[in-house]
This record gives sequence, structure tokens and C-alpha cells, in this order.
Amino acid sequence: MEATRPQEEIKMITFASVRGNPAVAEYIARADESLAALGYTEHSFAHVTRVAETARYILSTLGYPEHDVELAQIAGYLHDIGNLVNRIDHAQSGAVMAFRLLDNMGASPDEIATIVSAIGNHDESTAVPVNPVAAALILGDKTDVRRTRVRNQDTTKFDIHDRVNYSARESLVKINQEHTLLKLKLTVETQYSSVMDYFEIFLDRMILCRKAAEKLNLQFKLIINEQQLM
Repeated sequence: MEATRPQEEIKMITFASVRGNPAVAEYIARADESLAALGYTEHSFAHVTRVAETARYILSTLGYPEHDVELAQIAGYLHDIGNLVNRIDHAQSGAVMAFRLLDNMGASPDEIATIVSAIGNHDESTAVPVNPVAAALILGDKTDVRRTRVRNQDTTKFDIHDRVNYSARESLVKINQEHTLLKLKLTVETQYSSVMDYFEIFLDRMILCRKAAEKLNLQFKLIINEQQLM
């Protein structure tokens, strides 16, 4: 009687393997260089790490399986590599780049499909929270407002994006204990930017956050200087 062959071990992609991949690091760094040349705020390792951490916090807090949480981290870390190609349609470019990277790293078709669809749907011009990983990525990306994203240190030459980010002294994403609300709480120094400045450039992003939160069965609340605005 022929012996039964042991089942082949299924290898799953990990956030640690993606973060430690030299090609990934190069693409993130070079994509941010391109954005710096165009005058954009920081989109390098600080940004993608924070997006990955926020995505992880959201799905883990809501009790999603650990591997889904890992996929959200990976999507968050890779989401802006398409800026290496061009800022226009960078979500779609990044999704194609991520496909190649993850396929070469041995990720399964299911993992690749989840991550790529999240990356391809994160930019507000075309974004749709198509799955929980995409929803967590959107929320992680659009809530990253902080002073350290501003490259220009001359406050007299700030554009509106510089002013809004520089004015954000504190930014906190928090899910309530009942898992019904996701709050973005900002502490804004209004001598650099008014609350209306924030709405002028971020209203579309906040509406997208609301849709992403709804995908996760949450309500989205925006609170600036202890005043609820959404």
C-alpha cells in the first residue's frame, strides 16, 4: 500500500517579509523622492508605516482573523509605491507593481487579490472600500495628518496642504469600546490653519473615510479641537 504523502505546507505572506524586502524599500524611497520633487508632503517610510499600523489596529480591534490583519498591514505598507511611476493613477500603478512583488515572494492568489484590490482602490478619485482590507487601508491613509509630513520648514511659503498638516499637533484614530464608532480626533493649532482649510482639501477624504467605516459596520466621526464636525 502506497504511503500517504504529507500535505505540502501552505506558506503565507507576512508583513515582516514584505517590510524586509530590499526591492520594496527601494521603491518606497524612490517614490517619495518623486513626490518630493513635485512638492508633495512626506510619503516615505514614516507614512506607510503609520498607515500599516492604523490598518492593523482597526482590523485587530474589530476581531478580524490575524491573517486578514497581516494583509491589511502589507497593503498599507505598499500602497504608495505607484508614485514611482507617476502621481496620476498611482493607486492603479501601485497595484500592478505590488502584484509582481508579491507573486515573486510566493504569495497565494487569494492574498495577492486582496492586497492588490485594496491598493488599487485607496485613492479618493477612484476609491471604493471593496473589502475590509481596503476599508482599513483607506482609513489608515486618509487619517494620517501630522506636522512631520511637511517638508518645507519656511512657514511663510506654506501652501494649504503644508498649513493643514503643520497645524495638526495631535492626530488619533480610536474605535469605541462597543465597536460602533471610529473617531478621528485632531488637535489643530489655528494660527497655522483654520478648520475651514482642513475641510477645503480633506472633505472628499473624510467622506471616503465614512464609506470605509460603514464597510466595517462603523460610524465615522471627525472631531477637531473637541468639536464634532462629522
